[in-house]
Amino acid sequence: MRVLFLFLDGVGLGTDDPFRNPFARADLPNLAGLLEGRRLLADLAPFQNERATLLALDACLNVPGLPQSATGQAVLLTGRNIPAEIGYHYGPKPDKATAAALEDGGLFGALTRAGKRTALLNAYPAGYFQAIRSGKRLYSSIPLAVTKAGLTLRGTDDLMTGNAISADLTGQGWQERLGHPEVPRLSPQQAGRRLADLSAGLDFAFFEYWLTDYAGHRQEMDVAARLLEQFDAVLGGLLDAWDDENGLILLTSDHGNLEDLSTRRHTDSPVPLLLVGNAGAREMFSGMKDLTGVAPAILDVLLRK
Repeated sequence: MRVLFLFLDGVGLGTDDPFRNPFARADLPNLAGLLEGRRLLADLAPFQNERATLLALDACLNVPGLPQSATGQAVLLTGRNIPAEIGYHYGPKPDKATAAALEDGGLFGALTRAGKRTALLNAYPAGYFQAIRSGKRLYSSIPLAVTKAGLTLRGTDDLMTGNAISADLTGQGWQERLGHPEVPRLSPQQAGRRLADLSAGLDFAFFEYWLTDYAGHRQEMDVAARLLEQFDAVLGGLLDAWDDENGLILLTSDHGNLEDLSTRRHTDSPVPLLLVGNAGAREMFSGMKDLTGVAPAILDVLLRK
């Protein structure tokens, strides 16, 4: 059994309002195909069919204030209610208390110590590593957990050889914004197949898609809808190449944002937990109510005897 964790930053389950919620406006045929023609909205969860399960997870965790990225991601990676432990939601980058919760590498550490093949699939440019070394930039929770687990973040060479995938999935940003015209440009469908191919060599693969949170903060409906439509096309390529019998795709988020473009702030909306693939693995998440259940269920799927 293998697990591909698709982390979409800042995606909640919103209302059926095409003037506020791009999930209610964008054309998302592959997502709709999984959900029997329905849209990814709050009133759909819980939902289940032969291939997919959708649950709504609480990201507020009984802590006052709006959920934030650093602590939300730390919860997903550890199964611990980090905001309750430290007394607040925090982000975007982890503070000292949040970082301490990731000292053992979270999921990445636990699975690596158990002998599982584990990796973050994102490619990072050379400037990112330089900024980290100089102290001008801090790791966010996910790459921090990866490095604490003793794993190596993937870079430009990995992207060039097809052993990683760009944060925008297609490589367009590397070509146009980072000054790397030599980086191969993938179609959305090719990007989806690459996610499937890279996952095939691992027990646990993780991909971080932060553009959804950026789009939410920008509050531009057309931009948000186009972004979701591109991601849906990637999802189509992934689903076509995915082996349901031997794998589980898990898609979830750390907090709401993109589903309500009437505000620049994060929201208190529940976040989706969309599971695709092996029915027995999906059953391990049955009845889950909040973010703390995700990491323990993944460990059950991958470490059960």
